Amino acid sequence: MLNGKTFRLALDKFFTSPVVSNARVQVELPNGKLLDVTGLKLLENRMLGDFETHRLVLTCREPKHAMGKIITKL
Repeated sequence: MLNGKTFRLALDKFFTSPVVSNARVQVELPNGKLLDVTGLKLLENRMLGDFETHRLVLTCREPKHAMGKIITKL
């Protein structure tokens, strides 16, 4: 599980590169399928006694146009 603080630290490291600021943002599902990220929501949990009172949710959709084959992981 990834919390908001760790997510922020990872993003801060990515954004030191000018290449990242123009990169497409996608989520990879366990089956290998890639989806485009379309938004981010902060949601409040209404469950009593839950130590996780809020959650960050990335909203996704099927890509509108295909990207080329991935050649390497940087």
